[in-house]
This record gives sequence, C-alpha cells and structure tokens, in this order.
Amino acid sequence: MAGKKYLEAAKLIDSSKTYSYTEAVELAKKTSTTKFDSSVEVCFNLNVDPRHADQQIRGAIVLPNGTGKTQKVLVVTQGAKEQEAKDAGADFVGGKEILEDIKKGWFEFDIIVATPDMMGELGKLGKVLGPKGLMPNPKTGTVTMDVTKAVTEIKKGKIEYRVDKEGNINVAIGKVSFTAEQLAENFKSLYDVIAKARPAAVKGIYMKSVTLATTMGPGIKVTAE
Repeated sequence: MAGKKYLEAAKLIDSSKTYSYTEAVELAKKTSTTKFDSSVEVCFNLNVDPRHADQQIRGAIVLPNGTGKTQKVLVVTQGAKEQEAKDAGADFVGGKEILEDIKKGWFEFDIIVATPDMMGELGKLGKVLGPKGLMPNPKTGTVTMDVTKAVTEIKKGKIEYRVDKEGNINVAIGKVSFTAEQLAENFKSLYDVIAKARPAAVKGIYMKSVTLATTMGPGIKVTAE
C-alpha cells in the first residue's frame, strides 16, 4: 500500500501527460518523499532486442554535473601503472594479490579499471564479477592503458549504461539537492547519447517511453522522440 507522502506527491503529477525534460526535473525535485538526499533516476524503455549483438546498447558518459556520488575505484594492474593509478586518485590498486581478496569475498569498491594485460586473470573471476556488473569492458573505457584518464573521468561523474534483457536502461543522473538546471543538463547529455546509439535494425519507434523518478518517488513520463 502506497504511503501518504507518496500519494501526496503523486497528486502533483498528471499521469495522462508527458512532460518536457525541464518540467520533469522540476517535478522530480518537488515529488521527492524521502528525508535523505534521493537519487534522481531515468529509465529508457527501448524498442530493441538485446539478444542481437548490434542491439546491445552499452557505453559510458561523463555527466556534466556528476552524479552526486563518489565511486570507489579499484585499478587492477601491475608495474609502473600501479603508481600511475595511485597518483590519479584510485582508491585501491593491485594485481593478482588483490584478485585473491575478491575471490575471498572482498567488494569494498564500486567499479574496476584494468589494464589489458590483467584481463586474463580477471576473466577467471567472470562468474563472480559478471553478475554484479563489475567486469571491466573496453566499451565503457574501463579496460585501458590510460589509467589516469579512466580514474579521473570516473571521479568526475562518469556513469555506465547498459540495456537489460527487457530493453530498459536505468541510470541515476544526480541528486534531489542538485539544481533543476544541473539535472536538466545531465538528463539531456544522457538522452542525446542514448538517441545516437539507435541501432540501424530498429524500425519505427525507438524510445517507447522515458520515465524520471526519485528514490521511492512517483514516475514522471518524459517526452521522447
């Protein structure tokens, strides 16, 4: 049963209307029902079939205003790159020894950056890292020799997006404490990237729906193409 605050917030939204993204972020701030600084999330429901390789939409973007969350970065590398990772601001750095810690259940990090020479070792942890969405991937810039760039971008607010088997992409674009302008700018940056990723095989409508919501808040329909 929906809570009183949720129901009050829902009254501010016309469920039959689709809002512009600038209107939607204003509403999202007004309809936040939590005492903590809620995340603002967007869900794209796409007309794609992820079973086909050319429709597996995945990538990363540095949001103009960050996400409001500082991610703990683990860099898996060896040699001189270890010092480079530390200098870049990585929270944890290591090689095979740190992978042993992961095998034992250590997960005090949010994202892994790895140099290509370590992917063979990381691949052995695929069954552990894969389901958690932690396996580094060249498409998202987390498998790279440019460790400094990778760590710096993540710390600035780089996010990954990936379509699930139902054709949805869910991404947090900031916090309720952000200004409406900051949220709108983040939304537009992400929207443009998803729009450009439209597979050639998709005919007709690409974005079936776009919905904006805060943590535990009501959904707000946003105008799509």
